[in-house]
This record gives sequence, structure tokens and C-alpha cells, in this order.
Amino acid sequence: MELPTYAFQRERLWLDATAVSGDVAGLGQVAVEHALLGAGVGVAGGGGVLFTGRVGVSTHPWLADHAVSGVVLLPGAGFVELVVRAGDEVGCGRVEELMLAAPLVVPARGSVQVQVVVGAVEDGGRRTVGVYSGSGDGVEGEWVCHATGSLTPDTAPQSGGGSVLSAAWPPPGAERIDLVGVYEDLAVEGYEYGPVFQGLNGVWRNGEEVFAEVALPEGTVVDGFGLHPA
Repeated sequence: MELPTYAFQRERLWLDATAVSGDVAGLGQVAVEHALLGAGVGVAGGGGVLFTGRVGVSTHPWLADHAVSGVVLLPGAGFVELVVRAGDEVGCGRVEELMLAAPLVVPARGSVQVQVVVGAVEDGGRRTVGVYSGSGDGVEGEWVCHATGSLTPDTAPQSGGGSVLSAAWPPPGAERIDLVGVYEDLAVEGYEYGPVFQGLNGVWRNGEEVFAEVALPEGTVVDGFGLHPA
């Protein structure tokens, strides 16, 4: 049989895996039903817990609507969502403190590894928490810390007043703020918010307090989130 006359090219034709599939229990982990986290595992010897996942525009297309100067970033609310869910898994669903250290850049192609590391139980049931992203596919890749904080059990007493959701809306005495052109003005400053992140319906100011009414566009998939980061 004659060989084809065209040259063989080194072209990779395999599809990239976009998410972990199958039974993670077979890998020694526990499945986590969350849109940003896929599995969790206890850390031997310390009492901590490690949660893992991957985020990318291909698996989470709504992320493309959150860019700064052309660079897609995980929104700040995404870190809160990650930390809250990790805390829920260990019985510490209240975020006591969360400090952002560095932005998490979402690549235009492929995905980025994400880890949420919850520390061992400390006095009062408190646990430390950190959010990291890793480059490469190896176990010894470089990891960047994006946020650190602390979690407390859900039964911990709340500070401050009652929930604003039980009060009259809009808040009495608050002045409504004109939102005409707000997203155009933000775009000039480099904040490029697409349709999913343009859900600001109303803003009111009462002294130093600011109240906002936000809703996701109809059809936005919210499965797997406690509160969608957009």
C-alpha cells in the first residue's frame, strides 16, 4: 500500500479535559457539589481540609463578562463563594474575615487550578482559610495565594444590627442615585463588565451607607452556587 503524498504534521488532536469526571472517591477524595469546587480531602496529621477545583472561561463562560483592562479576573465575590462553601463543608459557614492578596487571572484558553485550604479547628471552633491558584498540571507547580481569612461555626453570635432584608425597601430617607451611563463610565476606567455583570437595577445612599438592588439576567445558570458571584 502506498503512503499518502502529504507530509505528516505534529498536530495535537486530543480534546482538553474541562473538569474532573468519574468517581473521585476512587482517588481518595470526597465529591463537592459546587460550581467552582469539585472535591475535598482531609489533610493527614493536621486536621485541615483541602478543596480543589478548576475554573476557566470554557467551563464557566460567565467569567468572560468580568474583565479589567482586557484581562479576565475571578470577581471578588467568587472568593467569598469559594470560602463560604468550603466552610459549609466543615461546619464553619460564617466568614469572620477575608483579605484579598492578589487577583486571580483566568486564562483565555484552558483553565486554572484552584485550592481552598481550611486549617484545623482552633479556639472557639475558628478555622483559618486560604484560596490559591496553581500553574501547570504537575503536583509541584507554583501556587499563588489570593485570599486569606478565618471561618467560624454557623452558631457564632452575629455582630451589628439586624438584617436589612427585614426592613422597608428602599430604605426610608435614602436618596436614589442615577445609574444612566454607569457601565460606560466604568468601561472608560478599564472595568469591562459584560451582560452577566450588568445586573445593577438600583442604588440608594443614606449618609455613608449605600444600598444596591442587583439581579442576574434572565437565563443565567445558577446551579451549584450558594450565591452567584455576578
